Amino acid sequence: MDNFSSIIGQSPALEALIRSARMVAATDVTVLIKGETGTGKEVLASAIQKDSPRAGKPFVTLNCAALPEGLVESEIFGHKKGAFTGATSDKQGLFQAADGGTLFLDEINSLPLTIQSKLLRFLESGECLPVGGTKPYHVNVRVIAATNSDLTTQIEAGEFRRDLYFRLNVVPLELPALHERSEDIEILAKHFFAHFSEAHSLQSPTFSKQALKALKTHKWPGNVRELRNLCERLSILLAGRVIEPENLPHEFTHGKETSSTATTVATDFRLPETGLQLDALEANMIHQALTRTNGNRSKSARLLGISRDTLLYRIQKHGLATH
Repeated sequence: MDNFSSIIGQSPALEALIRSARMVAATDVTVLIKGETGTGKEVLASAIQKDSPRAGKPFVTLNCAALPEGLVESEIFGHKKGAFTGATSDKQGLFQAADGGTLFLDEINSLPLTIQSKLLRFLESGECLPVGGTKPYHVNVRVIAATNSDLTTQIEAGEFRRDLYFRLNVVPLELPALHERSEDIEILAKHFFAHFSEAHSLQSPTFSKQALKALKTHKWPGNVRELRNLCERLSILLAGRVIEPENLPHEFTHGKETSSTATTVATDFRLPETGLQLDALEANMIHQALTRTNGNRSKSARLLGISRDTLLYRIQKHGLATH
């Protein structure tokens, strides 16, 4: 069985990623998975675990943003009885639970600085110290981390340790956003329709050519997760039908037209002879839009012709002030 079969698609960008992931899986190296929200970072981490020598061993996951800061250390490293109010007994941490296998730390960008130093210690020595403990313990755990933000920006802001970043970033794997592999949308949709139609004992719907065109021009701020949710909804509400553009949510068929002025600017722009820095240009345009709208993100997104979620991701990527 192909352990990467859960990652659906045939686009060159995705196939290149899977080739790299297969090579990484055969080793025990630390991995950092990068990608926007909803691209499938946990799915990729799980596939790497299943294709590795650690297959069959524990695969333990933690979303670092899902717990209050005061509980993260105890959750990851465990605690000793009496370490804090409410610690009525020793507690095993996730590192101990994952011994022999893999610990997947999602949204590593949300990990508090104090915990980052303890994670770095583990990566360098294999040692973990429980909260309230004086004697460290050793575990054999592979760490796979994931982030949906630009860690280098957080490093510059003093929010993420540079030494930890280099330890995690031994082999970076970047999942492409769905709008960057639009040729996979039809394949993914058929896969999701088949899955949900079987799960709900309903006849699978299909997309008309016009509806598929609308899907392929959508920005997909929620990426594969957004497409999956859409397919589940349509599988239930429009079972067995041919889905037309008018059956799609409003955002798929409205607001796609740009003004004549915006179109003229886009088509008349000429690349300077000396070239340009695309990231710097993008950051500058976002800054201008935010300034013009007094920080209103929804209006700024409309000015830029992108979704609000995409704008928020780009703001975070460039480390821009959000008023």
